[in-house]
Amino acid sequence: MPWTWVADAYRAMLDAVFEGVVQPALYALGAMDWAEDAFDWTDFALMGLLQIALIVAICRPLEAWRPVERWEDGRQVRTDILYTVIARLGLLPLIAFVLLFPIRSWIEATLMAHGLVAPTLDALIPGLREAPALAFLVYLVILDFGEYWRHRFQHSVGWWWALHSVHHAQTQMTFWTDDRNHLLDDVIAALWFGGIALLIGVPPGQFPLLVLVTRVAESLSHANVRISFGRVGERLFVSPRFHRAHHGVLSVAEQGRNYAVLLPVWDWMFGTADFRRDVFPPTGDPGAPEALAKGGWLRQQVEGARRMAAAMVRRGT
Repeated sequence: MPWTWVADAYRAMLDAVFEGVVQPALYALGAMDWAEDAFDWTDFALMGLLQIALIVAICRPLEAWRPVERWEDGRQVRTDILYTVIARLGLLPLIAFVLLFPIRSWIEATLMAHGLVAPTLDALIPGLREAPALAFLVYLVILDFGEYWRHRFQHSVGWWWALHSVHHAQTQMTFWTDDRNHLLDDVIAALWFGGIALLIGVPPGQFPLLVLVTRVAESLSHANVRISFGRVGERLFVSPRFHRAHHGVLSVAEQGRNYAVLLPVWDWMFGTADFRRDVFPPTGDPGAPEALAKGGWLRQQVEGARRMAAAMVRRGT
């Protein structure tokens, strides 16, 4: 496979970290019974650290080169950095995939007991199993389609928007803002992404790379950088300009535009695209309380949960 050397290099790094740092610490603490779980969490944490390093290496120079805005007080951005550390080191999509995998295995075993086979893309599309690179691209497109609709639901379902408004309240948007989400919103997103991946039969070896590609692209699209991909490029891939229009003060809740994560084609197909290449609006949600825009991590989490409960109560009355 084209990415075999990447997987081998990562596995060698993971083994070195676990055997050189984590395992000796477990032994010193008398906690070797936790070794298997500790290895899994080391895997999650290392993958998260590599994601952060890659994202900073790509996005930070761009923001320094051609920023849309500059701010004297970066406190709101520092809060977003905390969000990123919590989200990336936890790697909720990977955890959801791991937790859901036994469910798919049980379903497959049940179907096999009745002489049936669980459908997967590589079983339904001839030759896909023998072309892993092509399969990877197909999985990526399908998962991106699912992410488009999840994003639209976040804006159209009242209680879900109450959670998602934590993300949209940021008036100092940078590449760190990608992970500025309510924890419950992150859990739902992880289950959504991981569930679709299992449903279409994504192999465990490819899933982390799918997460990595998606996460890097999302971080770049949130970057505080005045970049458009041009008349053609804007229609092929989501750019910082394209996604900034989505975060603009006039694009909140049901008025949202540009929902796509990777491929703008979904916005074009479903009438939600804004391809004006010279538009870099201020970001934020004018209707959000100050706690969501300028509060610390805990305050934003509490306020998001309170707003979600209020939205559910209003719907029930």
